[in-house]
Amino acid sequence: MKLIQRQGYLDFLRRNRNRPIVKVVSGIRRCGKSTLFRLFKDELLSEGVKPEQIISINFEELEYEHLRDYHALYQYILERMQPDEMNYIFLDEIQHVDQFHRVVDSLFVKENTDLYITGSNAYFMSCDIATLLTGRYVEIQMLPLSFSEFYHSKYDGNQYSLIPAYESYLRESSFPYTQQLGAKILIYKNIYEAYTIPYYYMMLWLD
Repeated sequence: MKLIQRQGYLDFLRRNRNRPIVKVVSGIRRCGKSTLFRLFKDELLSEGVKPEQIISINFEELEYEHLRDYHALYQYILERMQPDEMNYIFLDEIQHVDQFHRVVDSLFVKENTDLYITGSNAYFMSCDIATLLTGRYVEIQMLPLSFSEFYHSKYDGNQYSLIPAYESYLRESSFPYTQQLGAKILIYKNIYEAYTIPYYYMMLWLD
């Protein structure tokens, strides 16, 4: 499956690589945060970073469920860190870890760590990440595909009329995930309902 390049977001990670600051990528579910990490990790490997220097955990994968305890997570990472080399640590959907900021704080003070985390917009806003990680992070909010990203990924450099392309963009949605599968309408409907229905009932409750 071809991965859609998100150059603007990759440039953010490149600019901040090896800087002593936590790189935070927030955004709505299915907007491409995990894929962004995958692309960046592949880039690191192509530039000579060794596989053992990369520690990557996606907390939506069941095999990492036991690491949602922050003590277990910290110990897991320490056991895999290379003592005399830079360690690139990717913690994907970190909102699943209770008190994750304790792990981030402890890793932040180590000289040989380059730390990257993702999380959902809704969680980060509710927990006030600015308070938890004050002065220790830079953040970029990731969006679904722009029309330019959609156009270049869908037509792969071939010239195509902009008007029907934009109609396709509106019809098929801007979520990268839907561009890689056939059941686009059903997937988009599920994403839409996941965000709008809870909001609708919350508004009824507040009314």
